[in-house]
Amino acid sequence: MSIVSIENVTHYYGDKLVLKDINVRLLKNEHVGLVGTNGSGKSTLLKILFGVLLPDEGQISWMPNVRAGYLEQHIQLPEGTSIRNYLRSAFHSLYEAEKKLNETANKLGACRAKELERLLKVYAELQERLELHDFYYIDKKIEELADGLGITALGMDTDVAQLSGGQRTKLLLAKLLLEEPDILLLDEPTNYLDYEQVNWLKGYLKNYPYAFILISHDSSFLNEVVKIIYHLEHKQLMRYIGNYHQFQEAYEFRKQQIFQAFERQQTEINKLETFIDKNKARASTSKQAKSREKKLMKINRIEKPVPPAKPFFTFQAGDRPGSLIVELDQLIVGYEKPLFLPLCITLKRGEKAAITGYNGIGKSTTLKTIMGEIPPLSGKALFGQNVKPAYFEQEWTTHSVQTPLDYIWSRYPLMNQQEVRQSLARTALKQEHILQPLHTLSGGEQTRVRLCELMLEDSNWLILDEPTNHLDPMAKRVLSAALRDYEGTVLLVSHEPEFYQDWITQVWNLENLQR
Repeated sequence: MSIVSIENVTHYYGDKLVLKDINVRLLKNEHVGLVGTNGSGKSTLLKILFGVLLPDEGQISWMPNVRAGYLEQHIQLPEGTSIRNYLRSAFHSLYEAEKKLNETANKLGACRAKELERLLKVYAELQERLELHDFYYIDKKIEELADGLGITALGMDTDVAQLSGGQRTKLLLAKLLLEEPDILLLDEPTNYLDYEQVNWLKGYLKNYPYAFILISHDSSFLNEVVKIIYHLEHKQLMRYIGNYHQFQEAYEFRKQQIFQAFERQQTEINKLETFIDKNKARASTSKQAKSREKKLMKINRIEKPVPPAKPFFTFQAGDRPGSLIVELDQLIVGYEKPLFLPLCITLKRGEKAAITGYNGIGKSTTLKTIMGEIPPLSGKALFGQNVKPAYFEQEWTTHSVQTPLDYIWSRYPLMNQQEVRQSLARTALKQEHILQPLHTLSGGEQTRVRLCELMLEDSNWLILDEPTNHLDPMAKRVLSAALRDYEGTVLLVSHEPEFYQDWITQVWNLENLQR
């Protein structure tokens, strides 16, 4: 029996068709991967399923009493709440039951016999409920999960309002997993996790006792945790049984079948049209021509298979800098206290370095300190001659109503409109995307806009903080090749070693600098 059904759902953004006649039946305990290129409508479908968006047509039917949990992005957290207490709020109803249990216990000593019997029954029921849900092991459960996702390193007494966007997302994921809803709706949950944390989440989801639908561009992660794939392409959804690799094989076979069917149909259509054109004017053959015309009108035409647009990323190094790009001279990174030992590293022209270390160690803080956005506790970063850095920041939360076209044009006003459009088109953004407000674009579409901006910037040193977040596998491959061929210098933070391991020249492992 399905726990939720989506029937003939169609959705528009303005006059842009996003989803068409989507049908889904999710069964109890099914582990589903939702895949598709950037901008295909995956996040929109999850939002419709959870009720954040309403479809223009069709309906969603839930089985009674089903609890759904959705991993929201960019949510504000209550100031004055510690990480520990925020995670405990996942068990709010149990803490309320404990409160009622204590109140009942206080009443037991001062009540009459008849009332005592009722209170004892209430007390027993509350006690049984708490024990059934392992209430007295909640803190242990929270600690294990917080350790697995790297939250403990943030400090369990830290005010949640002080967390960065990525840390907030990680905390929301933890709370959601602690709640254990009947269906998890997860939109790219691995984006802010390092290798060890991704592995922990992989093991958790493999053993998750209930259903989930997962959006991820990490094919190896999907391959291990899902048993069903829903592929969203050309605004329609297709279901495949098996893991991600099995889906890829089945999808390639299906593409060939569709192309062959399209070719056969086009041959038949051409024959019919040729016959009609030659014979409709002749009295002796006009009936046959009309018969062929009726047959032609009844054909349910197969759309020509169109492969997804491939992005074209290329970065041109500007004026040649001196041989030294940056020298970190006893640079101490941190806020009130150092995060690790002083950095004494030299980066030279043409070198490509990756900063590694577990999530939360201070990789992004190191980049921001080098860029001068955060002052060092001591030491300094010495730059070489004619060094022009360009910085791709990990977190980019925008509420702008500017379109990508307006945004890029405002950054590069000397370009004409056609040049701006061509630059955005190279990233595989479609016409409808470049005329849509930035805040309404998917994470992958926003990343492409930012990469377009980076390609246009006059620089000779690229500083990139998790540039692959939100990008689909094809875009990642193209970006990796572009950075490999880039003649300038690169300083990169990425949680995906396979993205950079073929072209990196040095690694700065911050774990080696811990005290």
